[in-house]
Amino acid sequence: MMAKITKAVIPAAGFGTRFLPQTKAIPKEMLPIVDKPVIQYVVEELVNAGIKDIILVTGYHKRTIEDHFDSPSKDLVENLELGGAKKQPLLEAVKDISEMANFIYVRQKGPYGNGTPLLNVKDLIGNEPFIYTWSDDFIVAKPSRFKQLISVYEEFGCSVLAGIRARRDEDYNRYGFAGGKEIKPGLMAINQLIEKPGKAKAPSDLATVSGFLFTPEIFGYLEKSLTQLKPGQELWYNDAIKLMLADGKKVMVREIANGKYYDTGNKLDYLKTVVEFALKREDIGAEFKRYLQHELKLTD
Repeated sequence: MMAKITKAVIPAAGFGTRFLPQTKAIPKEMLPIVDKPVIQYVVEELVNAGIKDIILVTGYHKRTIEDHFDSPSKDLVENLELGGAKKQPLLEAVKDISEMANFIYVRQKGPYGNGTPLLNVKDLIGNEPFIYTWSDDFIVAKPSRFKQLISVYEEFGCSVLAGIRARRDEDYNRYGFAGGKEIKPGLMAINQLIEKPGKAKAPSDLATVSGFLFTPEIFGYLEKSLTQLKPGQELWYNDAIKLMLADGKKVMVREIANGKYYDTGNKLDYLKTVVEFALKREDIGAEFKRYLQHELKLTD
């Protein structure tokens, strides 16, 4: 019997410098996609996949995230209650946010790099497999990316990385790429990982992005990576995975089927995501589309 996956870790300690000055006071994870912050889409997907405990690794400037997933204030509840039936859906929505999962907050400590948040939560995860996922990108898929990763873990009992196919030459300078043996369509047993290799040196067209399922053995390899760091170097989870591969550990990458990748970590892709999600909304989509068509005609 495979251990049931009920925990997830979301690193959220970065400064969001690409969005300054907006992110001077508001974390990039709280940037809205219409009326819902980016990080809430990630949390909702985790909960839908059966995650009960969500550990957020934050910094001193991320109290807004904690407030968002906390119970609504008495003043807000009373204000919405005064609005009667019209405001009832909003009242239910804000109450549901805090009840979606158990939220645990850890302050990040240690060297820069995406491996440090993992070491910060080692004692909270214990000897359990878990999901590690970013707070500013996601993949919309059916079944969800996390359900697809969990399905691979349940079959093979190993760490699994989410993957997407590169569509443009510039993608090879943007993501890490996996090489290895294809076990079945869309599923590869990894023997190498190369970060931003460029198209000519990429081992495949399968980029590893957005979300990962790790077995607890990742922690030992992260600690080993930490001992090998030179002053000023960053700690990367990819370095730990490479050590796992060198020891003959099985690691797989699953191309997320029936999915579309959304990256809100830069301004242009963030705006594209907002527009696309707004157009899909039943309440504003049609009117927003007419507005865009009108504006585009004016600029032609």
